Amino acid sequence: MVPESIRDFFAASASVAGALIGLLFVAISVASDRLARAQAEAQRYRVRAVAALTAFTNALAVSLFALIPGHKIGPAALVVALGGLVFVLAALLSLIRWRLPRRGALRRLRRDTAHDALFLLGLSVTFVVQLIQGADVIAQPDNSGAVNTIAALVVVCFLIGIARSWELIGGPSVGITHEVTALVRGRQRGADEPTDEEPP
Repeated sequence: MVPESIRDFFAASASVAGALIGLLFVAISVASDRLARAQAEAQRYRVRAVAALTAFTNALAVSLFALIPGHKIGPAALVVALGGLVFVLAALLSLIRWRLPRRGALRRLRRDTAHDALFLLGLSVTFVVQLIQGADVIAQPDNSGAVNTIAALVVVCFLIGIARSWELIGGPSVGITHEVTALVRGRQRGADEPTDEEPP
């Protein structure tokens, strides 16, 4: 059973998920030229688009089933988690397939592909936890702790979907590692360059 205290959260999250799915369709139409290309770069964008849709659909399905009276949130969480894990497996295989050269050996993974693979593995952890909590709610319908964990995972799915959507449309990325490295390299270059001033 979903505690009454958390039903308002699921009602609000269902509305948010619906709105975000609509905005994702707009983002996909903006990035349609990237998605239409038949190359590895386009496949990465396709994976990002489907990852965002999977995360938002997961949040929407769980939220809507949580609002139906009875013991619906456990089976819903379990089913969408299984669907999410199938997507992660397919996406990882897709990234590997697009990195295979003609002679058949694995190419060296570029940093961006490794980033996508790492992200997908993180997404799979989210789905595994959701699967376990869904099974727990099915076994113990009065377990409000598992329901609260599922609610927290809905928030995680929102954050994942927003991050993937941002990358899909090519939004700027300001990472701390990149910025610190650029700052250090800039200072080193400045120190190596000779000055025009003559010593006194």
